[in-house]
Amino acid sequence: MAVRLGDTAPDFEAPSTEGTISFHEWLGDSWGILFSHPKDFTPVCTTELGMVAKLKPEFDKRNVKAVGLSVDSVEDHNKWKGDIEETQGAALNYPLLADPDRTVANLYDMIHPNADNTLTVRSVFIIGPDKKVKLTLTYPASTGRNFDEILRVIDSLQLTADHKVATPVNWKDGDDCIVVPSISTEDAKKQFPKGVTEVKPYLRTTPQPNK
Repeated sequence: MAVRLGDTAPDFEAPSTEGTISFHEWLGDSWGILFSHPKDFTPVCTTELGMVAKLKPEFDKRNVKAVGLSVDSVEDHNKWKGDIEETQGAALNYPLLADPDRTVANLYDMIHPNADNTLTVRSVFIIGPDKKVKLTLTYPASTGRNFDEILRVIDSLQLTADHKVATPVNWKDGDDCIVVPSISTEDAKKQFPKGVTEVKPYLRTTPQPNK
């Protein structure tokens, strides 16, 4: 069964390169990103895991914990770590889950039989501190993910969780935001002292409120 937006992220206990993880307990009050890999010792995955290691300071700034998943064993993961550091210039600094029996992969519907009936697709789940799923992305095994985009989405999710705004097309942190339709323009002007621009009655913009 697919995991959908707003669902509680399935909890699980699984071995990892940093010991056994009880997922909800491990998340605590942090945001989380869970991302899957088809298998160990594969080229695209190696580049992705290295990039997330390099981006750890950015995730830390946003109170986000990253955890990867591959269907291979912890023993294989630990062997792979050396290749990741050697080729990508960054050591693995977050846990990589082992899922040889596909328990977590099946919980999160990471195996798409028409693509491959044993290996996971490149799934991404962003999970809030309330343990609810805030975003899902699915890439084919052949396409590496864009983690700049994932950081951009996290910025939007965290902003819109705290303020009554939405983010427009191609928005980046610091850009103007959209006032949500449920707020009248009169109320918006009170809530957003930096100003409200009415393009259309349903399309109002305001400078990013937390900047």
